[in-house]
Formats: sequence, C-alpha cells, structure tokens
Amino acid sequence: MFKGTILVTGGAGYIGSHVVRQLAEAGERIVVLDNLGRGFRQAVTGGQLIVGDVGDYPLVSRLLADHGIDTVMHFAAHTIVPESVAQPLKYYGNNTCSTRALLQACNEHGVKNFVFSSTAAVYGMPQDGYADEESPTRPINAYGTSKLMSEWMLRDLAAVSALRYVALRYFNVAGSDPKGRIGQATQGATLLTKVACEAMVGKRPHVAIFGSDYPTPDGTGVRDYLHVEDLAAAHLRALEYLRAAGRSVTLNVGYGHGYSVREVLAMVEAVGGKPLVIRQEARRAGDPAYLVARAERIRVELAWQPRYDDLKAIVSSSLAWEKKLLLEPWS
Repeated sequence: MFKGTILVTGGAGYIGSHVVRQLAEAGERIVVLDNLGRGFRQAVTGGQLIVGDVGDYPLVSRLLADHGIDTVMHFAAHTIVPESVAQPLKYYGNNTCSTRALLQACNEHGVKNFVFSSTAAVYGMPQDGYADEESPTRPINAYGTSKLMSEWMLRDLAAVSALRYVALRYFNVAGSDPKGRIGQATQGATLLTKVACEAMVGKRPHVAIFGSDYPTPDGTGVRDYLHVEDLAAAHLRALEYLRAAGRSVTLNVGYGHGYSVREVLAMVEAVGGKPLVIRQEARRAGDPAYLVARAERIRVELAWQPRYDDLKAIVSSSLAWEKKLLLEPWS
C-alpha cells in the first residue's frame, strides 16, 4: 500500500504531539505545522516542524504541494471552554475560519484523507448525560460550536469531492506518554488532571472544584476521562481505515464511563501520597453536569482497542510528567 506524507497541524501541542510520536514509531513520513503559540518544539519527536499558522493559505498550499501530502490530521485549535464563552470570535476565527482555509487548500491540492480533531462539546448537555453519534448536537459554548461548524464544512466538502474523513469527537483527554517522553506543558492549563497534578507537585497553591451542586452522585461534574495514548492510537486506526477506502464517518472517542471531579482528585491524592488543598468555587459557564461517551461504534468501525482505561494509570502518568517538568521545564 502506498503511504503518502501526513501533514499534522497543531502537532507540537498536547494531543497532536502524542499522535506525531506514534506516527513516527510506525514509520510514517510527517510534516508538522504549528505556530508554537501553545505548542513546544521539544514535543515534536518525529517529522519536520514548520512554524506557521494553519489559516495561512499560501503557506499551507505550498506545504501540501512541496511535500506531496495526501493525508491531513488537523489538531490546531483553541480549546479552553471558559475562554470561548468570554471570547467567542477568537474561537470562530481560529477554529472555524482557519479550518475553512485549510480545507480549501486540501481541496485544491487533492488531499485524499482527513482526520479531524473534534469534541464532545458539540453535544452540549445530553438529557441523560450520555452521547452517541446520533445524539442531537446542541453546543452550549463557542468552542463546541466552532468545532461543529468545522464538521459541517468537512461533511459538505466530502460530499462533492474525493476527500474522505474521520471526525473524532473526543471526550475528556488526560494523561501523558507512559514512558515520560512528552506530555502537556501548556502554561495555565485548565484540564482537571493536569491542574491537580500541578498542585500535587507544588506548582499551584490549590485546585478548585467549579460547582459542587450539580445533579450528580457527589455534586461535582462527571466526565469520561480518556488517556491520551489511547486517543492517539485512535488516530492511527483512523488513518488505516481511510487508506483502506473506508467511508467518511464521525465517531466518539471515550471509554463509556465517567468519574466525578472529586473522584479524580481523590485518585491524585492516593497516587501522590498527600492531600491536596481544594477550594470550592462557583460553576463555570458552559460546563455540563454529566458528559460520558457511548463509544461502541469506534470499536467496530476502526477496531480500536484502548489499553489505558484506568484512572490510576491516567493519573500516574500525569503526575510522573509533572515531576519531570519540575526538573526539566519546557519553554
């Protein structure tokens, strides 16, 4: 089977860098495009890094032509939900408009395969807290809406071109490379597991619980926490699927069960061996009470088999990474 070069946008970021590492280990040819606004050179462990914006149409067009790109994996985006509520146009500009420019370039240069980094935020607040791929898409924040709009553009382009795609709707990504080579190093990160592990190693004075009055068993939000290694593996399965002439498809990526904020914090304390300083704060705008994947379809369509469906494994890898960053900080 012919294997063309893969363009990974946002490949110096948290999730993209784990995918790049797995692609490199699989012997793929990779070009990474990242503006390094939230990504890090050190995170790119394979392929060639080009510093630039995904919305820069002339640059992207040149990359597609010069490197013979036939597959794009698109991660570049702003991803902080509260920020998207406060600054919606920032999210529509960077996430939606830049994706539109990328898709135009892909269309004009004959890109065959597209793997899109979408989000469970497209579902908003499912009535029973669970979402499958047929659940209504009713995002409650600009982040979710910006991603849904990108899904629509991708769908409509695929309907009138040779492009085929897999759109992966992630649930709550957590954890780091189990071998400690890369992980999330973003300053001011908001993902719960990272925040809690930073507090455990002394980089933050406390960790906040945003809302303790949700209609959940312990009053805190429940999420489907997904190890980044399993998520990265899903992208490689999506690539194989598309190369085998699979039809365009949108799939959830999650484990199908959730943990509350308090349960995650308790695990961080157990693994870290000491109590956290925990503060109760008001709910954040745009946060649903309960959001868990119904994700049977990805196991069937992509033959995806997660390996790290374990909260202790997720927390242990996160905490090990934070300890490493204390000794070897990234900048």
